[in-house]
Amino acid sequence: MSARTVRSLAALAFAAIALLSFQRPAQAVPSFASQTGQACTACHIGAFGPQLTAYGRAFKIGGYTLEGGEGLAAKVPLAAFVQTSFTHTKAAQPGGAAPGWAGNDNASVDAVSVFVAGRINDYAGALIQGTYAGIGKTTFLDNSDIRVTTPIDIGDTNLRIGLSVNNGPTVQDPFNSSMVWGPPYQGSALAPSPAYEPFLMGSFLGQVLGVTAYAWYDNAAYAEFGFYRTLSDKLAKTLGTYGNPYNPGSMASFSPYGRLAYEWNWGGQTAHIGAIGMQTTVHPLEMAGVGTDKYTDVAIDGSYQWIGDGTHIISVLSSLTHEVQHLDATSVTSGSNRSNTLDEFRANLTYFYQNTYGGSVGIKRIWGSADPVMFANGGNNKPDSTGLILEADYVPFGNDGSFGAPFANVKLGLQYTAYPQFNGVNAGASANNTIYAFAWFAF
Repeated sequence: MSARTVRSLAALAFAAIALLSFQRPAQAVPSFASQTGQACTACHIGAFGPQLTAYGRAFKIGGYTLEGGEGLAAKVPLAAFVQTSFTHTKAAQPGGAAPGWAGNDNASVDAVSVFVAGRINDYAGALIQGTYAGIGKTTFLDNSDIRVTTPIDIGDTNLRIGLSVNNGPTVQDPFNSSMVWGPPYQGSALAPSPAYEPFLMGSFLGQVLGVTAYAWYDNAAYAEFGFYRTLSDKLAKTLGTYGNPYNPGSMASFSPYGRLAYEWNWGGQTAHIGAIGMQTTVHPLEMAGVGTDKYTDVAIDGSYQWIGDGTHIISVLSSLTHEVQHLDATSVTSGSNRSNTLDEFRANLTYFYQNTYGGSVGIKRIWGSADPVMFANGGNNKPDSTGLILEADYVPFGNDGSFGAPFANVKLGLQYTAYPQFNGVNAGASANNTIYAFAWFAF
């Protein structure tokens, strides 16, 4: 295989990573509301996910087992949602926004998802999502997390321990600044997006199986550790994820994952600080026999929430991820650097009034070393991108006491993304600026 071919495949893989990370759907599942007897706003800021309140984090860490609802609906762990959108970019995309789509001004059904979500018994519960993606016309197993857990009394405090089986690093994470659940919470798969991100941002989502053990002490200190491994080709085909180059390669061995966090709760407010780490050794581009590359990601994150009495709600969060790439195989086969670094900073401020009218402002900044193979862009061969994201939201149905609650839930949003820098290039970066209008229905 020629160096030019490898270079092209590398660019394709990174572009696919970016596509996945920008179109991942947020989660707010009405079956959980029926099960607990609580409104969606008890668990989520703005009624819709993925931002969790302290109650929502406790529900997730507790294995989705909490009860409180009444009637048949409280016993049926089924839910669904539909997301539709319209995408406009400042400049039309040559060749189309995606295969089979126009270069600009596309209306689409982004996702139709069905969930099995709820308690199994006092010690087990699950969130299992199957999704039809309207852009690529594919059906696959989406974000899924199955848990077993139990509380342990320790004097005047408590300890909860548990085990999660999930299909992507941080799918099981309870904090709003983690990679899968962090900002931007929604985005268009028909808009340009930065081609390069640390693998922990979602590269392996749906492509792996992980088992992690966790402990939560005194509702404050959280620790988790486990391992991930790439799915077999047979299982990936069954789950609809085979052939998607959404990762830097297939894992050559079990990949360790760890998470530490500490949370404070006081007077209708919460805050946390934490760290996440993962290392993976892969066969690049799933080519066994050419050696391996090693990626190490370390992230720090934190958040603050003001919930108060539910009238004015504020959420602030951020994360910084640092990736070190040791490209022992890729450097030999393609001429890339032997080592690279890739960093990403994300921050977001969200405000909601009575969980109905909301808005947010966010920034996403990516930077790293220069490499003409891994970060090829026709410019300075660096992965640098900066995105500024503004969003306005309206939730007419989804609050406590809303019409049809908890089954009738609607969120309308308008998002604008501006790029002063895109894939290492400043000149013309604004051509990728995007207006994204969406409607999200959950029932």
